[in-house]
Amino acid sequence: MSKLILTLDGAVIREYPIEKDSLSIGRKHGNDIQLNDLTVSGRHALIVSMGEHIYVDDLGSTNGTLMNGARISKTLLKHGDVIQVGNYQFTFYDDTETEYEPTMFIQAEIEETQVIDTSKQANSDNIKGERLAGVKIINGPLAKKTLELRKPFNTIGFNGIKMAMISRTTDHYTISALKSSKLRRSGDTPMLNGKVISTDSVCLKEKDIIELAGTKMEFFYLH
Repeated sequence: MSKLILTLDGAVIREYPIEKDSLSIGRKHGNDIQLNDLTVSGRHALIVSMGEHIYVDDLGSTNGTLMNGARISKTLLKHGDVIQVGNYQFTFYDDTETEYEPTMFIQAEIEETQVIDTSKQANSDNIKGERLAGVKIINGPLAKKTLELRKPFNTIGFNGIKMAMISRTTDHYTISALKSSKLRRSGDTPMLNGKVISTDSVCLKEKDIIELAGTKMEFFYLH
C-alpha cells in the first residue's frame, strides 16, 4: 500500500495510507488531510489514484504546491518524491518494487546511512525529535554493523525492496511494515520481537529485536 508521510520542521507528524481514489489536502474542514496553516489554501491539493499511477494535483492554491522544490500543477508521483504544501512536507512511499533475492541486507541502505561513532556525543541539532537512536545488526554477513537513525524516516529492506520504515517523531521512534506483493516467502515478513509487524506504527523500545528475512538487528539509544 502506498502512503504519504507528513512532516513538519523535520519531525514526522502522521502517516496517511492512500486507500481511496482521491485524498484532498487543505486548511478547511472536510478535507481528508486538514492542515492548520494560513499558508495553505482551503482546498489546496488533491492526491489522485488512476489505475497503477498516483498523481498530485494543485487545486489553484494561492501559494502553490511544490514537488521536489519545483512548483507543479498535476504531476505523476514516484517513490521518494517530496510534496510541499505550505510549511508542511509529504513524502510519497510506493511499495511497488522490483524482484529481489532475499538473502542479503540491502547495501544501499547502509551506504545512505551514516555509521555511528559511539565515542562521540550525537549532535541532536540536525532534527527536532527524539534523542538519536540506531540499530545494530547482530547476525549474518553484516553482523556488528551499526547504523544511526538520524532521518525523520528510515527505510530498511533487501535488494531494492523496502520492507519496513522506522520513523523518528518528537518523542519516540516507531516502526511499521511497508507491504509489497514482491515478497516471495512467508518468512520474509518483517518481525519485531518475534511478532509480525503490521502497517500500523508501533513504538520501539531499547533492545527490541527487528528481523527482516533472517537478518536480525537490535534497536538502541545513543547515550
